[in-house]
Amino acid sequence: MCLHLLRVARAASTLGLLLFLGACASVPTTSTNSRYVIQQDRAPTRSININEIPEVLPEPINRRLAGNRSPYTVLGKTYHVMATEEGYSERGVASWYGEKFHGHRTSNGEVFDMFQASAAHKSLPIPSFLQVTNLDNNRSLIVRVNDRGPFHGDRLIDLSYAAAVKLGFADRGTARVQLDAILPPTYANERAPAAPEQIVDQHASGMDQESYLQVGAFADLTAAEQLSFQLRRITELPVFIRSVASNSSQILHRVRVGPINDPGELQRLSDSVVAARLGSPYTVTE
Repeated sequence: MCLHLLRVARAASTLGLLLFLGACASVPTTSTNSRYVIQQDRAPTRSININEIPEVLPEPINRRLAGNRSPYTVLGKTYHVMATEEGYSERGVASWYGEKFHGHRTSNGEVFDMFQASAAHKSLPIPSFLQVTNLDNNRSLIVRVNDRGPFHGDRLIDLSYAAAVKLGFADRGTARVQLDAILPPTYANERAPAAPEQIVDQHASGMDQESYLQVGAFADLTAAEQLSFQLRRITELPVFIRSVASNSSQILHRVRVGPINDPGELQRLSDSVVAARLGSPYTVTE
């Protein structure tokens, strides 16, 4: 009797072990915190013919809440999405992203295609359109902004690999670029003319134009004020915020220093701003 019970116990034990092993077989042998199979981003294995990269033509858009929630937080930092891209113009560092993200959904639900000219931006409404100019070689193209990022370093925008190839910096990884928003056709046609800035017409008054260093442009006034405070720590020149309102209720806050009419002083201050990692300034005249 005892021998029979022992045999039954051994059989049950063996069956339990087999069931356990069967259950383990259905569990992935590896785990990851990322939805991407490739851990380190990289360029595609095949080369791209620059002439085969489709040109992006601004088109009527229908924005959804997806990708445009504001504010939103990434890696402990909070970002605000602009109400409109109208009047947006900024300089900074561009990087590119490629195969790791290829075929995955972007922030607004579109599929990222590294062979198309697209981009990721932290605060522009998506989708939207930007003209991007590589300041090192003056190459320019239009991209469709349909994703969020980049969220590391001092990067202003992430471009698709194809866009980086067309702008001539895919082999270097980053480039200094000028960004200028392009309004979709129907938006540009249907909106009323924007109210002009309330400034003195210096040509009419016989005055010479004056130069200013523009360090940044923000939809968020708090961000503009923070930058102004930091700039006052490195220069005794006037630092001010020029807020430009459009009839679409969006206000863009431009942080400027000046007037500065000495080219040498302009360059020295620009170098100081870059060294302090406060932005990528450029000269404007009024």
